[in-house]
Amino acid sequence: MEKLGLNQIREAFQSFYETKGHYKRKSFSLIPENDKSLLLINSGMAPLKPYFSGLENPPSKRMTTCQKCLRTGDIENVGYTSRHGTFFEMLGSFSFGDYFKVESITWGWEFMTKVLDLPVDRLWVSVFEEDDDAYDIWKDIVGFPEERIVRLGKDDNFWEIGTGPCGPCSEIYYDRGEEYGCDNPDCKPGCDCDRYIEFWNHVFTQFSKDEDGNYTDLAHPNIDTGMGLERLATIMQGVDSIFDIDTVRFVLDGVVEKAGVKYENGQAPTDVSIRIITDHLRSITFMIADGIIPSNEGRGYVLRRLLRRAARHGRLLGIEGSFLADLCGRVIEISGKAYPELEEKRVYIKKVITIEEDKFSSTIDQGTSIITDYVKEMKANGQTILDGEKVFKLHDTYGFPLELTQEILEEQGCQADVEGFNKHMEHQKELARAAQRSKEDAGWEEASTEFVFEGSTEFTGYDTVVDTGRIKAMFWEQKPVSCLKEGEICRIALDKTPFYAESGGQAGDFGIIYNDTFAGEVLEVIKFQNVFAHKIKGLKGELRTGDEVNCLVSAPNRNNTARNHTATHLLHKALKEVLGDHVQQAGSSVTASGLRFDFNHFEALTSEELTKVEEIINDKISHFIPVSTKEMALKEAAKEGAVGLFGEKYGDVVRVVSIGDYSKELCGGTHVANTGQIGALKIVSESGVAAGVRRIEAITGAALLERINETEQTIAEAAVVLKTNPSGLLAKLSNLTEEIKSVKKELEEFKKNAIGNAMDKMFDDAKEVNGVTLIARAFKDYTIQDLRGLSDDIKAEHKNVAMVFAAQNGEKVTFLVSLTDDLLDKGYHAGKMIKQIAAAAGGGGGGKADMAQAGAKDPSKIKDAFAVAESLL
Repeated sequence: MEKLGLNQIREAFQSFYETKGHYKRKSFSLIPENDKSLLLINSGMAPLKPYFSGLENPPSKRMTTCQKCLRTGDIENVGYTSRHGTFFEMLGSFSFGDYFKVESITWGWEFMTKVLDLPVDRLWVSVFEEDDDAYDIWKDIVGFPEERIVRLGKDDNFWEIGTGPCGPCSEIYYDRGEEYGCDNPDCKPGCDCDRYIEFWNHVFTQFSKDEDGNYTDLAHPNIDTGMGLERLATIMQGVDSIFDIDTVRFVLDGVVEKAGVKYENGQAPTDVSIRIITDHLRSITFMIADGIIPSNEGRGYVLRRLLRRAARHGRLLGIEGSFLADLCGRVIEISGKAYPELEEKRVYIKKVITIEEDKFSSTIDQGTSIITDYVKEMKANGQTILDGEKVFKLHDTYGFPLELTQEILEEQGCQADVEGFNKHMEHQKELARAAQRSKEDAGWEEASTEFVFEGSTEFTGYDTVVDTGRIKAMFWEQKPVSCLKEGEICRIALDKTPFYAESGGQAGDFGIIYNDTFAGEVLEVIKFQNVFAHKIKGLKGELRTGDEVNCLVSAPNRNNTARNHTATHLLHKALKEVLGDHVQQAGSSVTASGLRFDFNHFEALTSEELTKVEEIINDKISHFIPVSTKEMALKEAAKEGAVGLFGEKYGDVVRVVSIGDYSKELCGGTHVANTGQIGALKIVSESGVAAGVRRIEAITGAALLERINETEQTIAEAAVVLKTNPSGLLAKLSNLTEEIKSVKKELEEFKKNAIGNAMDKMFDDAKEVNGVTLIARAFKDYTIQDLRGLSDDIKAEHKNVAMVFAAQNGEKVTFLVSLTDDLLDKGYHAGKMIKQIAAAAGGGGGGKADMAQAGAKDPSKIKDAFAVAESLL
């Protein structure tokens, strides 16, 4: 048996099945498509479910794949065992109603014995106890020895998930030898010992299970085989651990080299950290290549958890600073040929890892130190469970995932109060939900569904801003309204309307409704279960249910909103071009005055990137590209590449808005007829709104002209203040800046000389307290940075000195406690001292043992604070 490398095995498998008429399909993304049941792809057949269920037609009735997979269910075992990992590859061969058991089994046997040259006497198979067909195929067609065919029950050899397609399995095992076995003389597959490795499962999907538990034959049975590539590689390479196969070991060796420690095949305590980093490196590299970025929820949270866990174990190995971005290059090098997206996105992957690791490195030491203090406190009090409030604080304030806190506590023989943590987390979420409801749902506080008519409102506003409609319901403050009079306000529901209701991030229309006896102003339009509710203020006459009214939408408002909505689509596409395909919409707001677009990205955009985005958009505007809309089936839209949250937000029939061949998105909003109608776009701000989420605000059309006029007015006013003309403004500002720098420099020199001259006086006024020289002094109009410099100068020339300084600026005071190094050896701690010192003046703070600072509210209590310092010494 030749010791094939993992990459060789993958290629051999897929090439073999190509000779059997199978379509070789590259791996699907780790991000499931149209499947809300999965967070991440976790098996080879998971992306193929639409083909097995008949919802979609496969590209071929025979397929073979090597699928990227990720599972975190056993993450606590990763590193501690030789076989657990989060990332793995799954080899698969599939038949969608084409061939069945005979072909699946005989081809599998051919691949194992002819291609891989596995020793026949080491192979065992199992079949479902009632599956005589599979048993006979192995025995009579393959010629496999009966004594090595094992019949197992439903728990082992029958695949089903609830109702629907299901069927028996046949699993193939490799006998590792008696030395891995147990004392049972009848040891064989099905035993719990480590002797027999199951490495290939052939699933024969031939039944359909109904809700009553009845099984009926499928008209077109399917084949689904799955074989873990890493597990097969351990067999082919004669190793006991997935961490010893060639591709994984290549990554592991890089970790060992970086850490400067020796790997001892799972026998050394440091091996756990080495394995965790190795495994997690593979996972995070593949996840980022597929467009996942770190965040606080969903897939992004899984990525962040794995990355931070790996970073922490690097610290346990003594690796200083960021290191994961460098080591991910080994994953790319060893797997890049099979997965070219790794090489294509090498720079991007490293950048995402670097930014996230740098963020975490600034808090990991602080968080770990806090947990260590908690553990000491618990052990001193005879406790082993960390209070849920403290666990939540670590998560909320320091960015420590619950799982990481649990892991650190478990290493110290302690546990986290998960129930208490969940209560605090839920309380925070409820506060957020309440705040969101107060902002978003206020428009419906006075509405009640019982006053909304049955059926729906027909929206005609895509084609016109003028139409007629009949009033089907009138209501206000949970009560029906019989008549709307001049000066009164209520909501009305129409059978049809040209007024756009606020949805999809686009603001609703406003305008007027009227007839021969009534006129009213439309203040707001919102949608509830496909009914458009118009908030109306009566201007004259009376209005009643059943009346017919004319509807007139404000055309300028509608047109400006349409400009900004189409511009948002251009912005979305341009961001993908400049930043990468990972950019996904995370929220938007489109009004007549401007647009706001939130999107997933890991860092602030540079001025060059913003300029490039603007240039792309304005170039598309200048080409007057036609904008078209079309309704189509969701599946068809997905195939055409339309951008949208498929399966989460839309129905079976969707509206697709296309900007030529440039952009295609699912959208229910209103748009311009061609991009030229936008006029121009200007980005006015870019900022961060949440972890991994950026926001761009921009303006178009008339709003851009208003901004230019405002800017010119500001420039003119600034020129008047500086006594120059607008053209000379820059020169004037440059001269003033130089003058200010010169004055600041002189002031700093003055301060430094003044402090230096006062140093001798400080020691003259100092007190000897318990053998320590205490310098307690207040300074007016000096910054805390000034006092830090002063304390450094004193510590450079003196020993046995405790400094307590107060910087007073107006009604604010900041305390600084600084201790010479020799006092630290005697047990003094500036961070602990300053808590009590600042408290005397109504403040609080903390810091390290040698230096700490704190703010306070009452400058009149500075002397009291100094007295506390003296008493502490």
